[in-house]
Amino acid sequence: MSTLLDTLNRPIRDLRISVTDRCNFRCVYCMPREVFDSNHVFLPRRELLSFEELERLVRLFAEEGVRKLRLTGGEPLVRNDLEQLIERLANVHGIDDIAITTNASLITPARAKGLRDAGLNRVNVSLDALDDDTFKAVNDVDISVQTVLDGIAHCRDAGFDDIKINMVVKRGMNEDDVLPMAKYFHGSGHILRFIEFMDVGNANGWQPDAVFNAQQIVDTIHNALPLEAVEPNYAGEVAKRWRYTDGGGEIGVIGSVSQPFCGDCHRARLSAVGQLYTCLFASMGHDFRSLLRDGSDDDALRERLRAVWSHRSDRYSEVRASLAGTPIKKVEMSYIGG
Repeated sequence: MSTLLDTLNRPIRDLRISVTDRCNFRCVYCMPREVFDSNHVFLPRRELLSFEELERLVRLFAEEGVRKLRLTGGEPLVRNDLEQLIERLANVHGIDDIAITTNASLITPARAKGLRDAGLNRVNVSLDALDDDTFKAVNDVDISVQTVLDGIAHCRDAGFDDIKINMVVKRGMNEDDVLPMAKYFHGSGHILRFIEFMDVGNANGWQPDAVFNAQQIVDTIHNALPLEAVEPNYAGEVAKRWRYTDGGGEIGVIGSVSQPFCGDCHRARLSAVGQLYTCLFASMGHDFRSLLRDGSDDDALRERLRAVWSHRSDRYSEVRASLAGTPIKKVEMSYIGG
């Protein structure tokens, strides 16, 4: 079988699956309360793809080259019986790795064990500050840092040996926590990844001057804990790797704004309602739910996938500057994950 490539010769290798648009946080860079308030209408359950539908799609995506899955949201752990979905997906031929991105506030010892037993390989935990007041201001639901740290500990105790901590850094919000976070996780065995504040969707009011960029992040840490660059683990890895020269582990820095990596992007994103997005910054998706529910066979789904990916030309981060001032309606992060 030939490799499925887009117009820039990029294969499809990584599928990120949003299993819900709901979240128990209201982070200011993703689901700000002024937009996602008590009047916001979330998707009814019947509109979400079922576990059976997701399994069917993943099987077809795997046939076309997908090897890694990441379950996202919203907060994926608010989806009931998520472990059942993980178990289904872990048994799909060709899938080598299943990860989850979570705020970890809902992870108990039993939940962590259940996720591990179901076949989950990796956990990415969102934690945007160590200072409790700062963190509560970011999540806007009064959940403490300790709650998240406890969730991380439960994952470690359940046997997860690949736990990454993701920190979105926004100027004026939490850049003062970059170094405290680095010091806290230095030597922990967990990889801390810093993510530039990005213009995903339209709800977060992104402005260029709110970006505390990748070089500033590295410099902030390097001045206290010297770093050296490390080669990527594989082509298309989103985070640039740095390790502490004292042997205290490594960090990653995702500089989508200042250091675009579109040229190697092999990620697709599936929304909770079955819309396939070929870029995190996309304005429109491609409907797969209708095909799943109108009796279409696998060949029709394959044809649709091949048509979408083979025409893909997205490289938004590389052309962002040229689009400045142009109104663009983009899908919100809470619908397609990060």
